[in-house]
Amino acid sequence: MKLKILGCSGGIGGKHLRTTSMLLDRDILIDAGTGVMDLSIAEMAMVDHVFITHTHLDHIASLPLMIDPVADRRSKPLVVYGTEAVLTILRNHIFNWAIWPDFSEIPTPEAPFMRFQSIERGQTIDLNGRKITALPAEHTVPAVGYQLDSGAASLVFSGDTGVCVAFWRVVNRIPNLRHLIIECAFSNREKQLALLSKHLCPEMLATELLKLERSCEILITHLKPGQIELTMEEIETCLGEFRPKMLQNSQLIEF
Repeated sequence: MKLKILGCSGGIGGKHLRTTSMLLDRDILIDAGTGVMDLSIAEMAMVDHVFITHTHLDHIASLPLMIDPVADRRSKPLVVYGTEAVLTILRNHIFNWAIWPDFSEIPTPEAPFMRFQSIERGQTIDLNGRKITALPAEHTVPAVGYQLDSGAASLVFSGDTGVCVAFWRVVNRIPNLRHLIIECAFSNREKQLALLSKHLCPEMLATELLKLERSCEILITHLKPGQIELTMEEIETCLGEFRPKMLQNSQLIEF
């Protein structure tokens, strides 16, 4: 399996800052932030599955926009996966005809351009041997992380989360864990904001990583524009023993 990072920033503000979206092989998206907008129409048309962690705009901004330009190139619906709570928010607040057309009914309900599929925490979707499992997360809206399992190795993406004991309980049971992509949205000086918004800062992340019982590569995502250097300096101070690296836009991870 090959995971290409299309976007991993906590916001926009420069030509290299794209919000969360990851392309697995050529046909699966993990979240659909602004990074998707760098794909060509042909590349977008190849995407058959989109797994959403949660419905904050930086993770779904491209989802409604990517369907229309490729609809005439596709022979089957784009399948959007999320918990029932996530799908309800998408139906009520995005694909509601007021904000954007409901592509689950266009051109007909029987043969739509898009189809919603519910996934529960702990449930695994098997796509030609590529197993994707929804993991616990703790955020201000209903949220999950995802385990991507090639059989040979697994990559875990936390999504947006604050302190979450259940997340580590599950991660520690993954025998072939090789990569952990985990968020750190704020610097330590904004710890109270991190707590309020259920994100992590370096001090909190250091405490969370003490719960990790497996050896793996740790990659930091969702850094806030304008505080990237500061936050990474704090991460190196707080988490030096874990040797974390900053996730990079366009990075390719094979596992």
